Amino acid sequence: MTTTRAALTDADLHTLLKGATADERALAAHKLCRVIDREPLTGEDRLQAQDILRVMAGDAAELVRRALAVTLKSSPLVPRDVALKLAKDVESICLPMLNFSPSFSDDDLAEIVRLGGPVRQVAIAKRPKISERVTDAIVEHGVEAAVETAAANDNATFSERTLTRALQKFEKSEKVLAAVAYRNVLPQAVTEKLINLVSDQVREHLLTHQAVSPELALQIAIGTRERAIVDLVDQAGRTHDPKAFAAHLNKAKRLTASLLLRALAHGHINFFECGVAELAGVPHHRTWLMIHDAGPLGLRAIYERAGLPARLFSAFRVAIDTYHSMDFDGGARDRERFQERMLQRFLTQSHTTQREDIDYMLDKLDRLKPAREGQRGAA
Repeated sequence: MTTTRAALTDADLHTLLKGATADERALAAHKLCRVIDREPLTGEDRLQAQDILRVMAGDAAELVRRALAVTLKSSPLVPRDVALKLAKDVESICLPMLNFSPSFSDDDLAEIVRLGGPVRQVAIAKRPKISERVTDAIVEHGVEAAVETAAANDNATFSERTLTRALQKFEKSEKVLAAVAYRNVLPQAVTEKLINLVSDQVREHLLTHQAVSPELALQIAIGTRERAIVDLVDQAGRTHDPKAFAAHLNKAKRLTASLLLRALAHGHINFFECGVAELAGVPHHRTWLMIHDAGPLGLRAIYERAGLPARLFSAFRVAIDTYHSMDFDGGARDRERFQERMLQRFLTQSHTTQREDIDYMLDKLDRLKPAREGQRGAA
């Protein structure tokens, strides 16, 4: 071993193989492992180094085996047979290897998940990268903690089928459901199954960060009050496709003047534009030009074509004028400032509006005040 002998003396090798104490052999093992990990090895060197690693893995002293496992936990130079042997060792030795070692195949890891018990399952679930083959094994054979850990690992790849299976097996586990819900990306079908299983807080996160169908968004918004439903207006502002959402609401006969007015009160200009375009049967770009026309006739013309009630036109006019009068700086309070100013102007106008709409506006204004005061206090 030309390279390793340059960095490791014959005495070190003798100590590794014949050292009188475990501490001496562990020190020599650590030194050799560092050489293997850092020095370039020829093909012959690599084979000889792997033979020495096999000797280390068979040493009776836990300290020696642990020096190997910890020092070379991420090294591709550890032979597969050595990695598998260490995977069956005590926890202080097997865990570093199971957490990081690239020497295992996906089939190896799946088999360890199946037979290895909870501690090893969780260790594999923490790996820097996990394939669908392994996550499938974790969901099928793993304990709750292992499934939660894998679901919380965004470098773990899950098939839609496996995620669905996880929801079926652990539908009563708040930890597993939340871990799945907070993944960066979820299939829409999985999101929609989760919504009926999770708490209000997690459901809010799903609706904010994941795609749901317009049909489900509508069902959530008009569901029973006992479930603390998400406001349909809020969902209109969150949707990734306001045009499709407006079309679906119109088909379901829920795209009303009241909804559009409340959406404006909440600052959802884009949804308002799409809603008016849907009702008027006019392309969005033409609707946008008419709504934001500097003259007095554009908004009225598209408003009347949409079939919206004449008694509410002044309220919509106030909202659009307020929107145009504001200077948006791109900051976090842009929408909040718009909502507050528009609501105040709207509530001081003399126009005929249903009482429930007035109550809605007042409620939104009341909610804005504590949030604003809290931000000032924090500043």
